Amino acid sequence: MKLEVVHTNRHFELYSSSFLYFTLAEREGGSAESRRRSPTGGDMKLPSRAAKPPSPSDFLDKLMGRTSGYDARIRPNFKGPPVNVTCNIFINSFGSITETTMDYRLNVFLRQQWNDPRLAYKEYPDDSLDLDPSMLDSIWKPDLFFANEKGANFHEVTTDNKLLRIFQNGNVLYSIRLTLTLSCPMDLKNFPMDSQKCTMQLESFGYTMNDLIFEWLDVGAVQVADDLTLPQFVLKEEKGLGYCTKHYNTGKFTCIEVKFYLERQMGYYLIQMYIPSLLTVILSWVSFWINMDAAPARVGLGITTVLTMTTQSSGSRASLPKVSYVKAIDIWMAVCLLFVFAALLEYAAVNFVSRQHKEFFRLRKKLKEQQRQRTEEELVQQGLLFQSFGLALSAESAPEMDATPVFADLPPGLGFYDIRRRFVDRAKRIDTIARAVFPMSFLMFNVLYWLTYKVLRHEDLLAKL
Repeated sequence: MKLEVVHTNRHFELYSSSFLYFTLAEREGGSAESRRRSPTGGDMKLPSRAAKPPSPSDFLDKLMGRTSGYDARIRPNFKGPPVNVTCNIFINSFGSITETTMDYRLNVFLRQQWNDPRLAYKEYPDDSLDLDPSMLDSIWKPDLFFANEKGANFHEVTTDNKLLRIFQNGNVLYSIRLTLTLSCPMDLKNFPMDSQKCTMQLESFGYTMNDLIFEWLDVGAVQVADDLTLPQFVLKEEKGLGYCTKHYNTGKFTCIEVKFYLERQMGYYLIQMYIPSLLTVILSWVSFWINMDAAPARVGLGITTVLTMTTQSSGSRASLPKVSYVKAIDIWMAVCLLFVFAALLEYAAVNFVSRQHKEFFRLRKKLKEQQRQRTEEELVQQGLLFQSFGLALSAESAPEMDATPVFADLPPGLGFYDIRRRFVDRAKRIDTIARAVFPMSFLMFNVLYWLTYKVLRHEDLLAKL
């Protein structure tokens, strides 16, 4: 009876050891062959735990989990040298440059790389590990923010657009996709033939330069997508990389910046503003070839062109901020409005001169009537009515007529039709002169305008950039 108990216990021990082996073999990823062999066999060998790499879960727990002692609240090299964070950006899209709010919108991959000695490992054979973005909360990260940012959005479709990669030597690569709206103060004096300089500033919010330093990647710090196009601007290849260290009363904070150089393409403004206003000015010159007697046609054409230019001028300012200085488009619109208004005034001068013969005869009739009444009164007093009538008329009426500048060059003794024809010829001469003076003046303005803004001021602006 005692022997049976001993035999039974022996059998239970063998069964227990066999179950434990199968469990360990299955956990450690043992081969199927090792699981098939009996624990009582002579050739059974337990797998060596040191020869197998740990499971990913155990490895991550040991590296940065609860059992690692890693504290994400403490920066690397705590109480030691500052952490050097190398940054680079990849621009997916660049656009929505708005003059009214003076900002621009772009979509980027922001990449940061630094070394954290606490994350160096040797237990795992891979050179680097790509981890789930949820692990970002378990490690220390730089407190980077965009100093000239007006708005920003993360991307979470279909999952968080974040990348976390850890290397064997403790280097950490953190990449994130962002859509940013950044401030860009613009100088619009040459608008729409201007070139702009927009900056992006990356700064540390809480760590001073004693703890954290940002720097640009040596090669490929700013990369641009090959198919990147902008609707109104051309993004130049050169990028201005530099430092913008900030000094506050809370300390000295690291800051790096990149400058984007943008040159505006004025094709849209040529089609929508310059060519229509140019044609409106030319249209106002048609009135110089219309008969001066067709007052409704010439007045209607003049008023229409003036109102058209006023509308175009208002439309050109609708998409621009209310700046206090004069822009290039303002000068163009003002001069075009001045030309069409001058064309309307030209017809007013023509009409006025052409009607001066009526004024001449009305004035001469009035003077004769006044002289007749005065002469009658004098002759009644002197009793010499017929003898003095001719003398008084020739001595007093002629000097008053000659005193009027419009009638000064008229020879005496002309009839009604001759005088009328002389004034009509004067009015026609004004139209003839206007047909040459207006186009030549506008041509000279165009040469001066485009030479100034497309050549001289454009070169000065590029030199400043």
